[in-house]
Amino acid sequence: MFKKFTFVFFALLVEMGLLAQKKMELTNKQKALVVIAANEAKGDINKLKKALFDGFETGLTISEAKEALSQLYAYTGFPRSLNALGALQQVIKERTEAGLTTEEGREADPLPANYDALKRGTEVQTQLVGGNTFTYEFAPQTDYYLKAHLFGDIFARNNLSFAEREIVTVSAIAALSGCEPQLKAHVSGARNMGVSDEQLRSIPEVLRSNVGETEAVRCEQALASVFGYACQAVLTVDFSIWPKGEPNPYSQYFSGKSYLAAMGGDKAGLFNVTFEPGCRNNWHTHHGQVQVLICVAGRGWYQEWGKEAIEMTPGTVIAVPAEVKHWHGAARNSWFQHLTYHTQVKEGASNEWLEPVTDDMYNKLK
Repeated sequence: MFKKFTFVFFALLVEMGLLAQKKMELTNKQKALVVIAANEAKGDINKLKKALFDGFETGLTISEAKEALSQLYAYTGFPRSLNALGALQQVIKERTEAGLTTEEGREADPLPANYDALKRGTEVQTQLVGGNTFTYEFAPQTDYYLKAHLFGDIFARNNLSFAEREIVTVSAIAALSGCEPQLKAHVSGARNMGVSDEQLRSIPEVLRSNVGETEAVRCEQALASVFGYACQAVLTVDFSIWPKGEPNPYSQYFSGKSYLAAMGGDKAGLFNVTFEPGCRNNWHTHHGQVQVLICVAGRGWYQEWGKEAIEMTPGTVIAVPAEVKHWHGAARNSWFQHLTYHTQVKEGASNEWLEPVTDDMYNKLK
């Protein structure tokens, strides 16, 4: 009898543990919100429409989808948000015409007449950042918009929970290049808003399966940074957009592997340089000419002698003055591509290759 009781009790504990574990995972509705938010941020309307359709099949309501896409204007801008809301209308129309039922869901409760958005928003933001009141003193008007409108007005709408709103935010920012600091901040904020670590760790796999590898890795790297563990995931680039080219003929001046692709032929003078993660060139100087660098994919660094390194993400343009000692290359956890050409070229212009960038200096860069 005792053995039977022990077995039943143990089985019950196991079952309770499994149930608890299951509760900590993303629900189907939350997974749908991840995919919807990321595709809204990318501006991929076709994938967004599919994500909305699939979300409605798993129990997402029109009210919840509308709320998520409306909230995202604060993170991705009105153009993307309005386009996404237009896509939502199309999906609802198509489902109706196909005879499919789409649950309306409940609207947010009305706010009381004496509601103080600034006061309440300050409280919500304080919870998000972990109990410390945050004031953006550099731009007081932006501080007001964040507190009174985003966290006061939008977060007050209770047809999405705080946790769901942060799942939406993290997923959207993971799809935005160059927003890694904000992504890390919202990973921390999500924990403070009731999103479990298990749920956060589930987001990259949902992104990988339904959105893209780059978005998944970007989220994984942010999670690793916030949680304090090593991340082996590496940001990749799409070589169908910017060609990888052939092994760099100047490889003796690089630490790591790099590749060179002539854009428009060798005579055009425009090249795409691809760096594997951790690869960088030696210190060097351009005599009698200005070098222009345009980051087109991945993440990397540029540094002039005696100055702080500058992070390079897609869209970063740097004009390297003549006679300035410098280097450039990939971040440790990302492939990196930049276009390069020379301008203001004087007669007798040349490149002077110098010593390698030391591991000690490079490894200090985050």
